[in-house]
Amino acid sequence: MKKLALLVSGSGTNMQAIMDACKSGEIDGKISVVISSNHEAYALVRAQGANIPNYVCAKKDYKTIEDRDAEILRLLKRYDVDYVILAGYLGIVPPSIIREYENRIVNIHPALLPKFGGKNYYGMHVHAAVIEAGETESGATAHFVSEKVDGGPIIRQQKLRVFKGDTPESLQRRILDQIEHPMLVSVIKDLCADKLSVVNGKVVEK
Repeated sequence: MKKLALLVSGSGTNMQAIMDACKSGEIDGKISVVISSNHEAYALVRAQGANIPNYVCAKKDYKTIEDRDAEILRLLKRYDVDYVILAGYLGIVPPSIIREYENRIVNIHPALLPKFGGKNYYGMHVHAAVIEAGETESGATAHFVSEKVDGGPIIRQQKLRVFKGDTPESLQRRILDQIEHPMLVSVIKDLCADKLSVVNGKVVEK
């Protein structure tokens, strides 16, 4: 059984989907620790309700960003995790952690990368940009995290149609419900079953 660390920032709906899949046995894994960048994240309440060790590593609580990053890395090592899952995490993972967990950090981005990816594309900003650009399709992309923001090896992508009357909120909800939650669960399931690897910068499924 693989040990997972979940990095969170908000309500934790992706985290709940993972928790449910672990509980049902769909994922042969265990959430060993939850780390939040936000003291107010409802994901922390979910973790506490499930008796999962949880911590807050917010920028404001540390003298430097390097100190905060070092604490996150210390916690990941303390819980001896196999994979790090960014479940609605709004921070940028530093090179020190990426190098320690190369091809073992997974993110799900709410757009069809490489479109609408990069430093300023996160959360609702992504969906607003998709609509403003007049895109007829959007979706989500699961990928391994590299030192290039949203630039790591793509694991899976799935599309859906953007309707004329969509708002950023309605588009976000459809992508979360129809794509993000099931895709993230399926990717973690395959990770825990040792079915995914990276060869020459490309994801290979066994």
